[in-house]
Amino acid sequence: MLKKLSLAAVLMASAIAPATAQERVSIGTGGTGGVFYAVGAGMADLLNTMLDNVTANAEVTGASIENIRRVSAGEMTMGFSSASVLYEALAGEGAFDGDAQNVAAIAYLYPAVLQIAATAESGATSIADLADLNISIGPPGSNSSVFAERLLTHEDAFNIGNVSFLSYGEATGAIKNGQLDGSIILAGTPASAFIELFTTEDVNLIPVDAANMEGLIADYPYYEVIDIAAGTYEGQESDVAAVGDPAILFTSADADPELIEAITKTLFDNLETLGKVHPAAGQISMERATATPIALHPGAEAYFSSK
Repeated sequence: MLKKLSLAAVLMASAIAPATAQERVSIGTGGTGGVFYAVGAGMADLLNTMLDNVTANAEVTGASIENIRRVSAGEMTMGFSSASVLYEALAGEGAFDGDAQNVAAIAYLYPAVLQIAATAESGATSIADLADLNISIGPPGSNSSVFAERLLTHEDAFNIGNVSFLSYGEATGAIKNGQLDGSIILAGTPASAFIELFTTEDVNLIPVDAANMEGLIADYPYYEVIDIAAGTYEGQESDVAAVGDPAILFTSADADPELIEAITKTLFDNLETLGKVHPAAGQISMERATATPIALHPGAEAYFSSK
């Protein structure tokens, strides 16, 4: 009789105080060799360690466009995107023409920089010089190729007859083989493709004229002027002016505000830990966090307002 009563008591207690369900948080990133994935995996580890009742994982994806579509559809909790693609997604422009997405920003993360390298032998010292060179601007349809074409066109230096659309690794190989004079990539700094290029070849970073970028940024307000710090690449002795398309962490506009506030708090209260997972993560800061191309999600806004 006593055993029966004890069992009944256990069952009654279980009914009154059920186990707390684990919240699954999925983070859309990019390919495993990219910065999105490296930083996203670090975020997942941090959330699993520091945030109670959350199980987080970083998902390998096709990056910005796929992340936006899947987060908007409720298939993932949050994701990484370039500022330009996120802006166009909310507006129903570009790849999302007529199909505005249900997204809101969590935070500005770090600058993805349009980096331009040309061989010393080419003699190039400015964007204008690129018009007469054989250059690669990134894979067809990529953020890199779109951004590079906009910059080159703005500077009257886009010559389709001299342009190739190669992956970053392929472009580095083509420069080594003497088939290309230069390469343009969009990535966090330092970028692995350029680390290799600057280590093995005699190349220079080509700067933008910051004053000339005002018109470009007026047309595309999600871009920004940023310096590539001296010493980022071998032989780079001074800062080099460039333009960037920042990386943004985002979620769906109707995501649970309490969950998003808790995630934001966990990430930004532990920036020192997060910064150790990759050099790009070390650039994430409270000061720039709210500089997003679209409105902050209410949960993220609540956290930053409290700070």
